[in-house]
Amino acid sequence: MKGIARLLRSNDLVARVVRGAGWTASGFAVAQVLRLASNLVLTRLLFPEAFGLMALVSVFIAGLAMFSDVGLGPSILQNKRGDDEDFLNTAWTIQVVRGVCMWLGTCILALPLARFYGEPALAQLLPVAGLALVISGFNPTRLITANRHLLLGRITAIELLNQIIALVIMVALTWYMRSVWALVIGGVIAAGTFLIFAHLLLPGKANRLRWERESVHELVHFGKWIFFSTALGFLVLQGDKLILGKYLPIERLGIYNIGYFLASFPLLLGGAVIARILIPLYRERPPQASHENFTRLRWMRFALTAGVLAMLAVMAFSGAVLVDLLYDPRYAAAGGIVVIIACIQIVQLVGLTYDQSALAAGDSRSYFAVFVVRAALQIGGLVIGFEQAGLIGALAGQALAAFATHFAIVWLARRHGAWDPLHDAVFAGIGLAFAASALWVNQDAIATLWSWRGS
Repeated sequence: MKGIARLLRSNDLVARVVRGAGWTASGFAVAQVLRLASNLVLTRLLFPEAFGLMALVSVFIAGLAMFSDVGLGPSILQNKRGDDEDFLNTAWTIQVVRGVCMWLGTCILALPLARFYGEPALAQLLPVAGLALVISGFNPTRLITANRHLLLGRITAIELLNQIIALVIMVALTWYMRSVWALVIGGVIAAGTFLIFAHLLLPGKANRLRWERESVHELVHFGKWIFFSTALGFLVLQGDKLILGKYLPIERLGIYNIGYFLASFPLLLGGAVIARILIPLYRERPPQASHENFTRLRWMRFALTAGVLAMLAVMAFSGAVLVDLLYDPRYAAAGGIVVIIACIQIVQLVGLTYDQSALAAGDSRSYFAVFVVRAALQIGGLVIGFEQAGLIGALAGQALAAFATHFAIVWLARRHGAWDPLHDAVFAGIGLAFAASALWVNQDAIATLWSWRGS
């Protein structure tokens, strides 16, 4: 135990990875508990239609952010100049300009989107929600620098402090206003408080406006494929709500969003840990460099996948019971949605740890190629599936798309020596057995969703 304690206190890469993963996982878990608690309060103060409207607002805010992402975070994480002041200030300047442009985008798109979805309130909600994008554009690059060196404790503390304050404000606003506007205003306030905490509580120099040509060239050269990848990532991560928002009545979209929120916790946790530790780990210990590096990554991958799979299995088996326990009868249909989405994410989990190997090696082009395949398959599966069998068909289409996408992920992983067939075989077998059993156990809850075939 003393040896383990000394290791974890050291500045060794393994110690930093373990500490970083621990901080990220524990912070994410606490954050999700807080989100769940506020969600339970908010669902009793608002109607499902409000959550449907907020789902659409969130989709388009996320869409603007992802369609304008030039990969500043990954660029700083992997670039040899990632600690250079001129490089960081240039990246921050680009980030500020991007934030203002995204807000202008919400103003331009608000009215057309309101007409397309038949929801006039979107015309006012989107420009106000977009103010959070302007505020976030001023976040200091010290956040990314701390991530680069796996110093994640203070970032986690800032995120949790901000979330606690933001949730208290949002619940108070909702109790007073009883309107979706409370959620929108609360999001803008949350962006503002996070900016204040990040500037006050993170050590290091404040950013200033800077435009160094060499830095711009490096950022754009690496980030151009990230730009295309995250644009497609919007379709991968938000495409279900984007498409279902057109097919389903707004109250059913709100119920779907509740189910998605509960089911996605385990995979989001895994993704949060991976996003923060794997690029630095792959950069410093590339798996193709030695058998020792590959073996260490294998054990890390096995541990991470096993932990996330266990949580997904719990959600898949108990999703319907959990919804009945936590929510009032208006949201009962979310139980079957939790079960199916958890099963889909078991399929996605197997290849979760591979794509960061390409970014760590600076191969953003291959990373983009995998996103092309993933987006095309997932959107096609959603649309064709819904046309054929309603919501159940759309979700089945997502599952088939996730399975087919894995072959593209394997291609990417093999290019960088990261593919581990033993890992994939073990967890594919266990995961499919869990998914099939959960679907059989919860067939009554799933049966209620067969009628969800459009508005």
